[in-house]
Formats: sequence, structure tokens, C-alpha cells
Amino acid sequence: MGDETRGVLDELGFRFDPDDLYLQVITNVLDTAELLDLPRHLRLILAQPTNELIVHFPVLMDDGSYRLYKGYRVQHNDILGPYKGGIRYHAGVSLDHVKALAVLMTMKCALMRLPLGGGKGGVQVDPRALSPDELRRLTRRFISGIGTFIGPHVDVPAPDVGTNAQIMAWMADTYVNTGGDRFAGRAVVTGKPIEMGGAPGREQATGQGLVEVLRCLVPSFGVDLTEATYAVVGYGNVGSWVARLLDRDGATLRSVLDHTGAIGDEDGLDAWELARHVAATGGVAGFPGATAIDTDEFWRSDVDVMIPAALEQMITEREAGLIRAGIVAEGANAPTTPAGERVLADRGIAVLPAILCNAGGVTVSYHEWRQNLAAETTRLDDIDGWLRETMQAACERVLAVAKRHDCDLRTAAYADALDHLATVYAQRGIFP
Repeated sequence: MGDETRGVLDELGFRFDPDDLYLQVITNVLDTAELLDLPRHLRLILAQPTNELIVHFPVLMDDGSYRLYKGYRVQHNDILGPYKGGIRYHAGVSLDHVKALAVLMTMKCALMRLPLGGGKGGVQVDPRALSPDELRRLTRRFISGIGTFIGPHVDVPAPDVGTNAQIMAWMADTYVNTGGDRFAGRAVVTGKPIEMGGAPGREQATGQGLVEVLRCLVPSFGVDLTEATYAVVGYGNVGSWVARLLDRDGATLRSVLDHTGAIGDEDGLDAWELARHVAATGGVAGFPGATAIDTDEFWRSDVDVMIPAALEQMITEREAGLIRAGIVAEGANAPTTPAGERVLADRGIAVLPAILCNAGGVTVSYHEWRQNLAAETTRLDDIDGWLRETMQAACERVLAVAKRHDCDLRTAAYADALDHLATVYAQRGIFP
């Protein structure tokens, strides 16, 4: 942590907790701002979200009882455009957690040059413990609680961990039926079913974006992606699509870890069959033909690329010491702790940063939002081509910044995003 970063955090009354996810993320941002010598007022603005909303709401359960749930929506920065970011349903959701993810969305949109800001939301709930009717009622109550704070030109949520296209459909319908514009109102969320205005390819977009980053960057580390081996943490939407798309490139999936356990096969796992197995059973455990392995054995997988695509903070100092892969490609947001990252750096393991690797989702979400506002539809081929070009352009900028500043790729990605934000702030000025 730089001296100027500490000064900003002191001025804002931050308490220094090395295990706090928000502090980790904002320290990365501020240290990079210090490297670029950005104005102090810009650092102060970016160090805290613009708005933080907490709602508590009752939900009728199937047995006739009521439960009280807590939900969040954090709006970090909108200098580039409406706030944009997912809503997750997970038992571990907290305010600082959501704040950190909102900052990452600001950085991600700036890095991809999208006219969108950064936001994030969530509800403290295990969605797997609810029936479909309970999940629908929870979703409608949550959106009715935050409805005056979101909108197609204000704040546009999207799917995240524990949410999907069906939940986005309920959100859009709730917004429209509680005062939102009946036609443009469906642009209030992205990641919807195609029949409701969703963009083709949105489901696989985050995984597809990561694959585009791998195609662009891994050759610079001496790895041929068509012959590469890899391991994946998490086999949900992101992890499973990364594996299925890499399978088409000829790469070999050797091991997978999720909440049900770890499996491996030196000759390769069938990514498509594994996706069907997980959809049917809820996890990778028990996949026919695979060998069950322990967690340490998974982290020691003899692979070229390790892809953490589950939750935050999974690669601690311990896991970083076990990894044998030469490249870690962050499919999840902030999957590596500061201590873990130092170990990876000391061991010469390259880290491809999350704000680049998982930006495919918001990139295609922007396309969906734009087509909804214009009452248009888009072909999958057009979206695929545009996503590919956008991801490749971002990769090239990050590589150029890394070379110019002689820094790692994470710092370079933040630097490119911050430079774009600083330019817009300089052009617009600070109101009034």
C-alpha cells in the first residue's frame, strides 16, 4: 500500500483489515492511481460508492410462514453511464462484499470502453433452499424494494452467482408492473430470456470472453492453447462455458473443483457431458468415469492454466503455494487474496486479471441493453464478432500499458481503466 493510498483511506476513516475484500479491491485501485499520479479528488471519489442501499423485506414461504431477508444495491460510479452490475443470491452476501464487486464493475466497464458505470446487488439467501414459487416471491419483493433506485437509464442489474435468466424475467416484469415504462422497461435488466429481449449468446458470454482473453494472451507465455491443459474451480455458468468452448479449441480439461468435491482425469474430462451431469445433479461429484481427488491434489494439478471461476478469495497463500500451473486466469471476481497473489508473483506464475477475463458478460449485456432501448434484435454472429473484437482490443491495450509501465497485467488493467475514467472526469469537471 502506497503512502498516498494510505492517506486517502485515513482521510475517509477506513479501518485497515487485510482480510476485507473491499479494502483489497480499493487498495489495488488507489495504488494504481498513485502510479499514474491521478488527482487526489479523483482518488477520493473512487474510494467510496456514490450510493449504498440496504432493504429488509418479508417473503411468504410455501408453508404459510414469513421470513425476513436482507438485500443490497450498491452504486459505485456513473461518470461513464448508468450503473451496471449483477445481482447475486448467496448466503455470504454482505455490504462490503457488494461494494467491492461494484468497484470492480466500474473498472471493468471503463476497461472495455462501455458507456456504463459500476454497480452490484445481492440478497443474503441460499436460492437452492427455496422452491421456485418462494424464489419468485423473494425476487419480486426485492425488486419492489429497490425499484425507485434502478431503471433503464439509471441502474441496470444482471445475473450473477445464484441468479439466472428466469430471475431476470421476474425482475423486469416486477419493474414494469410497479411503475416502470411498459415497453422500454424491459431494459431495466439484462441477461433475460431471448423471448423477453435477451441477447443471443448472453448465457455463455462471460466464459466466452475469458476464452478470447486466453486466445489473445497465453501465446505470449509460450503456451499453445490448442494443446494446453487446464483445471477449473467452479462448474457453474462461467466455468462450464469456458470448458466447453476450450474443448472446441482442442485444450484438455484435466480436473475440476466445486462445492461437491474434486474430480480429475489425466486423459481429459468431457466438458459437455460434465455440464449435463452438473445440471442434473448439482455438482461435479460422481461424474462417471472420473476419479475423485482431494482438494490439495486438485490444486497441484499438472496443467498449463488454472481457472478460478467460482467465488471470491479462493486462492489464499496456501493454495497459491500448491498451484503448478504457469498461468492463473481469473474467471471469478477477485478470486486471489493479496497474500495469495504475492506467492504467485514470487513463484513466477502469471495472473490474467478478473476485470479483463470476466468482462465478456457485461460487454454482451451492454449489447442487450442497447437493443432493448432501440426495440431491435441482434444476430448471434454479430454479437460474437463484436465481443471478440472488444475483448481483443482490451487485451492489446493492457499489454501495451504493462510494457509502458513495466508492471504486471492486473496493474496494467486497472491503469488503463483509470486513465479512461480520469480523462472523462477532466472533460466533464466536478459539479458544480
